[in-house]
Amino acid sequence: MTKKVLFACLAVLLLSCSRAEPRIPFGYIELYYVPGDTLPEERFSFFVIAEDDDGFDNITELRLYHDREGLEWILSSDDWITHEEDDKYWIGSRSIAMPEGQSLPRGQFRAVLFNSGGERTERLITFDAPEYPRYPNPSFRIENGNYSINSQYPENSFIVYDLEGNIIEILPLSLKEGSLADFGITGTLIMYALWAQDEVARTSFLTEALPLR
Repeated sequence: MTKKVLFACLAVLLLSCSRAEPRIPFGYIELYYVPGDTLPEERFSFFVIAEDDDGFDNITELRLYHDREGLEWILSSDDWITHEEDDKYWIGSRSIAMPEGQSLPRGQFRAVLFNSGGERTERLITFDAPEYPRYPNPSFRIENGNYSINSQYPENSFIVYDLEGNIIEILPLSLKEGSLADFGITGTLIMYALWAQDEVARTSFLTEALPLR
């Protein structure tokens, strides 16, 4: 083997064994409330943009830490939700919670992304929110093909699910009452939940889903 061929083979070998860290260009945490036994319970929506030079499929694990409180949440590809937008992959969860409905900590969190080569990257995410909801619990009714909502939140939407819990549609609401037929959603094997949002405080409330009546 000539030196030229040997150097070429070594170069190919080194390139094939190169290891690059994954990347988190952006991440966010938002708080939302769900109905509890007495007071609303807190959940976090936690999502990051996940990038890797070897492709999205090379990413294996996402972790969220709150170091001050010693908390850790681990998400694998079987756990996280994936959303592709503008050739970017968002991964995360809408179900970050504390045991027994305790309040989630505020302050600084640390997102850590791993790939199949064992490389990792971190990004700090700072989040704060009011100690209590700024608005009363919203509610809604659906009857005889009509809806009415009771919400003081500035923005409200219906989330439409199938009976397996998959989201079919998100319907922004400009009126507090009206006909469901105006949305053009067909079929009866679906459920509705009210998603009420407070963009200023980066919080929201998700009601329980009700079957179409």
